[in-house]
Amino acid sequence: MIKQSFRTDILTYFGATATEAEELLVYNQNVFDRNTLTYPLKFPLTPELYVAAWEEYAVAARVVGVFEVLKQRLVQLRFPIKEGISQTEAYLSATRRGIATDGMPEATGLVLQQPEKLQLILHQSLAGIIPVLLAGNREDFLSLVQALTKRNEPQPIPTSMGACIISGFNNWDRIRQYRQKWETENFASSEISWAKEFQRLIPQKQLYQDKLIILSNGVYSNVSANDIGLEESQWQQLSLTIRLEHECTHYFTRRLFNSMRNNILDELIADYRGIVAATGYYRADWCLRFLGLESFPDYREGGRLQNYRGNPLLSDGAFRIIQALVKAAAENLQRFHAEYARKLTDPNIQPLMLMALTYLTLEELASKEANSFIQEYLDRLMKTSCVETENFVSLEESKI
Repeated sequence: MIKQSFRTDILTYFGATATEAEELLVYNQNVFDRNTLTYPLKFPLTPELYVAAWEEYAVAARVVGVFEVLKQRLVQLRFPIKEGISQTEAYLSATRRGIATDGMPEATGLVLQQPEKLQLILHQSLAGIIPVLLAGNREDFLSLVQALTKRNEPQPIPTSMGACIISGFNNWDRIRQYRQKWETENFASSEISWAKEFQRLIPQKQLYQDKLIILSNGVYSNVSANDIGLEESQWQQLSLTIRLEHECTHYFTRRLFNSMRNNILDELIADYRGIVAATGYYRADWCLRFLGLESFPDYREGGRLQNYRGNPLLSDGAFRIIQALVKAAAENLQRFHAEYARKLTDPNIQPLMLMALTYLTLEELASKEANSFIQEYLDRLMKTSCVETENFVSLEESKI
């Protein structure tokens, strides 16, 4: 109740009405789950089971190419992007029941503009290895996102979106491999016996569900090099790092806290990690420009912030309060990072910083007490984690 009262006071301070405050208390609720978190933690986390299959794909791709390998393994890539295709019997049979697409007239294949430029990267993130598909151009990125997240429907993708992380992807290739191994070990081959085994398999999602990231090679958040004050080539390279580490941060919170939301707090944490990974320090002005808040209190239409307006959508008044909260939170983060920059460059501390931020709400991060909140949680995590330091030094003692 004390925390709720504090959050309400912050919202009132930023100009929220009682109704808007009620909306925002729900939207900004912290849902990161720490019940399954056990110490000590060792970073990077060990790879999940699905990674082994993608390591096989990467090996095969060296011979025939990434797109050719994935078309053989991922059933969605055997269908084109076409309105209404997800409702056809052929598509439903292939993607929901694992029926082979041979002979299906609808399975004409996904079309990429530059399939030879598609890359498969097994990226070592803080949360463990995760497969990354890097598209050769914007159109191919859109096609892959539509195929793997929109059921091959031509649904619009925001221009500010340049990456996508997929969790809980049903990989029928892994199911087929599981079946082959099971039939060999059990001397079974009938459809009836497999149907029974399949029912036992369904609850064991780790045996057939994958996570992966799809990246575009464009500029981050549709922000130009001129807007950011950099050369095109330099901004292109930085954009790729920011985008990749941003998505890996979503993977991080998903693995540790069972949460990966389309929420502005998640985005602030992920942008923090991306910017620091790319430049070595945090820039609030970059984060605000990415979100469309570079001219606050004016909001730039098309900025990423509107992608995280919630469901149901925040009212116009509540959305304006969110903008003010985000600006204050980003500036607080910059102050904190600048104050403890030397400690925060330690690779052992970086994952703990991300964990510390997940303990906060947006209201707390936007408050004048934000730095003390972050310091409190980070010091607590440094004391209880597996960070290997001969002599523990608190953040307060390690200021520059």
